[in-house]
Amino acid sequence: MTRARTRRRRLVLWGAAAVAGLGLAAVGFAALVLRGSLPELSAEVTVAGLAGTVTVTSDEHAIPTVRAGSREDALRALGYLHARDRLFQMDLLRRQAAGRLAEIFGRDLLASDVQSRTYGFDRLAPRVVARLPAPQRAALEAYAEGVNGYLARGRTLPFEFQLLRYRPEAWRPEDSALVALGMFQVLSGSEDQERTHSVIARCVPPNVADFLSPDADRYTRALLGAQTELPSPSLPSSPPLPERELRALAMAAPAAGAKDGPVLAAAAGEAPKGSNGWVVAGSRTNDGRAILANDMHLDLGVPNVWYRATLRYGDVEITGVMLPGVPPVIAGSNGHVAWGVTNLEGDVFDLVQLEVDPRHPDAYRTPEGWKPFEVEQAVVKVAGEADVTTPVRRTIWGPVASRPLLGRPVAVKWTALDPEAVDFGLLELDRARTIDEATAILNRSGSPPMNALLADAQGRVGWTLVGRIPLRQGFDGAVSVSWAGGGGAWGGYLPPGSMPRLLDPPSGFVVNANQRMRTEPDVPVLGHDFGNGYRAYRITERLRAMPKVTERDLFALQLDTRSELFDVYRDLALATLDAATGAANPRLGEARAALSAWDGRAEIASPGFAWLVRFRRVLARDIFGAWLGACRALEPDFEFALGDIDTPIQRLLTERPASLVPPPATSWNDFVHAALLKAEDEMKERYGKNPRSLSWGEANLAEVRHPLSDGLPLVGRWLDMPAEPLAGCGFCVRMAAGTLGASERLVVSPGHEPDALFHMPAGQSGHPLSPHYGDQQAAWVAGHPLPLLAGPTLATSTLAPTQGKPR
Repeated sequence: MTRARTRRRRLVLWGAAAVAGLGLAAVGFAALVLRGSLPELSAEVTVAGLAGTVTVTSDEHAIPTVRAGSREDALRALGYLHARDRLFQMDLLRRQAAGRLAEIFGRDLLASDVQSRTYGFDRLAPRVVARLPAPQRAALEAYAEGVNGYLARGRTLPFEFQLLRYRPEAWRPEDSALVALGMFQVLSGSEDQERTHSVIARCVPPNVADFLSPDADRYTRALLGAQTELPSPSLPSSPPLPERELRALAMAAPAAGAKDGPVLAAAAGEAPKGSNGWVVAGSRTNDGRAILANDMHLDLGVPNVWYRATLRYGDVEITGVMLPGVPPVIAGSNGHVAWGVTNLEGDVFDLVQLEVDPRHPDAYRTPEGWKPFEVEQAVVKVAGEADVTTPVRRTIWGPVASRPLLGRPVAVKWTALDPEAVDFGLLELDRARTIDEATAILNRSGSPPMNALLADAQGRVGWTLVGRIPLRQGFDGAVSVSWAGGGGAWGGYLPPGSMPRLLDPPSGFVVNANQRMRTEPDVPVLGHDFGNGYRAYRITERLRAMPKVTERDLFALQLDTRSELFDVYRDLALATLDAATGAANPRLGEARAALSAWDGRAEIASPGFAWLVRFRRVLARDIFGAWLGACRALEPDFEFALGDIDTPIQRLLTERPASLVPPPATSWNDFVHAALLKAEDEMKERYGKNPRSLSWGEANLAEVRHPLSDGLPLVGRWLDMPAEPLAGCGFCVRMAAGTLGASERLVVSPGHEPDALFHMPAGQSGHPLSPHYGDQQAAWVAGHPLPLLAGPTLATSTLAPTQGKPR
């Protein structure tokens, strides 16, 4: 063990003891207690429910390989391992979905709990479990037995439980359902987008609304139009820019009493919580193998969201990543088929306008007449305070949202709130032998809406969807409407056999990076705010240039940092910055030098890119703020939260109508110059140095943090991973944007798993004293691949049925 690591462990122990309120005399005792909670990689234990003995071997990174006689026994072992290595993470996930965070963290988490109680996930989870097919229910029960087998050992709890002074409750199958429902919140809660669309539809003319939310960006249009060849990206043909209407909005905004502050939502136009996924057929590899590449982009944290393992039982060997708290392999390979997923950015969420009679506020109108609200008094426990009781009203469509929309109450209609739309069908992928079998499993599985990329051992590849897609009647779901008159409804879900799919394309590969995919005309609307198509375009462009590919070629592509999307902004700025301008204003001269030096990539040493990224953000903020003040006047909480801000911005700055120059600028050149100088001022304030000498690595630091680090000033920085410079950006194939990034990178060919590559941030263990807490972080930061399969065995544990010899 290195001296630095020893020092780090001692600081964690001392800090944790101090935060827990212990005196200095008790620090040594606290250190012993916390050390006693370290996971044992070599042990002989008994687990209730096991039908036979299970062996678990672990390698140098504590990656387990489970050998069991049945799937249920393998999942019992998996539950045990997840609890051993990630118990606090699992408890947070179920508590967040159930609305039970405030009872351990206090009032700061009350709003989150009220939101979860409004959705009613705690009431829904038992209904989800009750209607699962018997094999899925048995899998959840086996997994819960494994978790509880670890809890039953009575070992010292991980340090987070010690600090917060509570014990985790026994795990139930319903808790796995809660964890799954929490992922619906992460991946399919499109409430903010629907609110934005609804307010815009109310406060601007239709042609302005269309201008602000185009159906696809130029890269996506190029991909949708490409069959065998990829055309160079160009601006799509569009209706005339609504100059007169935009000018009227800009002039009316101050008179409308617009709320001060930026209208642009913090995340608008930034990196989506999406992913990259692509598959390359055997026709494009040297030996006919098909290869899958998948990197899932999520909020980063310690421990990492994913847990890595190999399960062997019967004739099954399945390897990949799981979400602690649920048993399915989310991305991986079973030797016959490999699969990976990206977020669909789909719309499976509607806000239903409610018609309430002011004289009878306890009822709302439905197609069958007036109905009373069902009212539940949700009791939320708050640490150190009295319980908080909040009323939750429910309708035939769903719960009433905690926030009104345009002054009216709205109900939530969401696939996550339908027990028939939530299941654990991904478990059945363990025995899929072909793409066709895997596609059928995915199409009938209930999950957040996702794109699924598939490759099989016969060299075939494909794409399809997983998750329920609502069949809307009378509307498309973009904006909130009333369903009271029967003009709006869901008429069930798209049948599994009608789900869109693309198998064995002539190009020999399929790419999805959250962009809109080509579908048949009879497929219903899948979404309204897909991810920008640049990443998919760049991947496609690179794949077309590779005649034959290997796993290492595809891993290298995952690390591509070219960001052509920013070329437009660089060229736009430089077109206004000649030598004379720089001589007249030295600050603009520095901007010209910095942007001219940019190499087109988001590498750690790339000069000028940080200025360019901030410049784009300032442009968007000032442009949309000038037009949408009236929306803020109409809806005080309004934020422009749509993903494609670039198409309208670039259209405006290409055509440059004189009447639309945002004040106080008097020309478009003046506006661009002012935006460059604002960007410089903001960067100086944030980074404390001249932006011209600021490298991208100084501005783009990895932020991989423990959930308790903010509240533990004495030990927080020792719980987090180092804030190191990181290559990549929000619009790079190598997606890296502070707290958001690649939660894993996987490249695998089914049947060739020894050649598969993988890495992820942090490490396998959630215990800060474990050598495996952050032992994979350096490879992730540097972009060095590790093998997917576990290496040589360094530790062995045996899990035996209860009749065996307990330890």
